[in-house]
Amino acid sequence: MINRKLLLKKRPIGLPDEDTWELIDEKLPDLVEGEILIEQQYISLDPAMRGWMNDSRSYIKPIEIGDVMRAGSVGKVIKKSGKNKFNLGEYVTGWGGVQTHCISNGENLYRVDPTKSNLSTYLGVLGMPGMTAYFGILEEAKVKAGDVVLVSGAAGAVGSLVGQIAKIKGCKVVGIAGGEKKCKFIKDDLGFDDSIDYKNGNVIKEIKNKCPNGIDVYFDNVGGEILDAALIFLRRNARVILCGAISQYNNRDSIKGPKNYLSLLVNRASIKGMVVFDYAPKYEKAIDEISGWIEDGKILINEDIYEGIDNFRSIFLKLFNGNKMGKLILKVKT
Repeated sequence: MINRKLLLKKRPIGLPDEDTWELIDEKLPDLVEGEILIEQQYISLDPAMRGWMNDSRSYIKPIEIGDVMRAGSVGKVIKKSGKNKFNLGEYVTGWGGVQTHCISNGENLYRVDPTKSNLSTYLGVLGMPGMTAYFGILEEAKVKAGDVVLVSGAAGAVGSLVGQIAKIKGCKVVGIAGGEKKCKFIKDDLGFDDSIDYKNGNVIKEIKNKCPNGIDVYFDNVGGEILDAALIFLRRNARVILCGAISQYNNRDSIKGPKNYLSLLVNRASIKGMVVFDYAPKYEKAIDEISGWIEDGKILINEDIYEGIDNFRSIFLKLFNGNKMGKLILKVKT
């Protein structure tokens, strides 16, 4: 049996080019006692993957040159050797990487039920992006009814769910997105109160117009100039949650940090980074509650699915060129 896998060939500077990865075919080895073979069905594409390619200190060790490109995945157990907590035919999710097959001893894998939700959903609203949004807005930002919440990257996998959860909790929600189509989507389909098109307007003027009394929570997925603009409008005891900084991930020069940070002092506000892995023991609780909201029609699932590991780079770059909406997922064609 052949495994097609994508290896990190070099560390990119700026946007990854054609030589960043190498796609190879390799014969799968025999399983040893306690191992299972997983046939991958879907692979998650996330902005954080760009940071994992850098050789720098972070919340998770970098991908080594020559290793399979790290990624979340969901797949089916098709073979096992000896005792393992997973059975043949079961579906599991974990860090399978960008490859058609994955061998595992079962650690850090979670059983999923395809009868309750589509497999791809376990990489989106019921996966890492969903957990990030849930714990970021509820436990880190501690939103309450009546809060004014501003979300950047609002049409993305995390931002779109952050806004929907904030609406469930009785907040006024304004989303920042790029382009008329995305702004219309977050208002008409996701139920945000208003939107700001950063590509076709002045963000500072738009925040002032859409949030005339300031903001209580800013959930940041993009960093850079938009983060700096949001800081101007913080209210007393506002909370800024740093979830991502996609505008800076491919920056060839120095990272652009906020100039308006003194607004934190004046408004007795806080700014805090969050990493979803810190909440791993609570994932089950979040999945149960989000699943309930989906069943009640309070959460809209929005996925952008493409097919084929051979097309990985062009699909991955959609994270940075804006040519996608919602959770970006790669369907594995074996």
